[in-house]
Amino acid sequence: MNGISRLDIKQLRVLNALLDLKNLSQVARKMGLTQQAISEQLRKLRDLFNDRLFIRQGNSMVATPKALSMQQPISHILKQLETLLEPDLFIPQTYKGVFTISATDYATQALLPQLFKITRREAPGLKLIVRDFASDNVNQLIKAGELDLLITFPEFIPDNLTYVTLLEEQHLCITGCGNELIKEPLTLTQIAAHPQLVVSPSRANLRGSHDKWFATRDLKRNIVMSVPSFSAVPDILHTTDMIAFYPSRLLPNSKVKQLRVEALPPTFKVIAAWHPRTSDSAIHRWLIETLQNI
Repeated sequence: MNGISRLDIKQLRVLNALLDLKNLSQVARKMGLTQQAISEQLRKLRDLFNDRLFIRQGNSMVATPKALSMQQPISHILKQLETLLEPDLFIPQTYKGVFTISATDYATQALLPQLFKITRREAPGLKLIVRDFASDNVNQLIKAGELDLLITFPEFIPDNLTYVTLLEEQHLCITGCGNELIKEPLTLTQIAAHPQLVVSPSRANLRGSHDKWFATRDLKRNIVMSVPSFSAVPDILHTTDMIAFYPSRLLPNSKVKQLRVEALPPTFKVIAAWHPRTSDSAIHRWLIETLQNI
């Protein structure tokens, strides 16, 4: 049998204690074992290393040159093993590493600027990479470790990921500041009939996230334009007659104004998601807690 496979941690601890105390009974008391048990471990060590290791001299045990040569390496090994059981302490100021986030267009504007402000102040050694959110291959990327965290909406993540809700958001109805719509609250019928702009980041089509909500009221939206990014909406509305539903956290904006409407669509959740294997990662926990407090 290979020598290393016959050596266990208890034997290393016995050998380390004998080198330190040089007395069988004292080692037995320190380790909570009988003197006979310590003698048996010493017998196995002698057989394993093919050396007497200790020679009795009165009440003491004198270490052989072989045993003395192992004192420092054994002490180092035991200290290294102890560190495996120490809590995973995370100190943002001293952390150094790279973290990759996949974020929706909304999250990039509504959450990441504030997150970056905090990380630059509290964790200057942390380097962040932000990737566009691509729902088609996000599971493959996060499984492969190419993504550490997703900031998105619940319907866009696979069931095998763990997530927490960061916030609940509300779409408001807006239009360009120069658009002269009636000042009374608009009915849903009026809204549905008015030319609308929608944001469709993953699919280039004339469909919006609130189409079903309008359909439950037997209304079909008059969607005339689609763009892939929320950031484009204010500029477009500012120069056209269209209206749009826009996240409240991205307002106010000097180019658009909020319209009073009969009713607003249901709120929606913004989440942070990650692979279960990283649930105990200190840097993951810290960044998620930071996002929750923004």
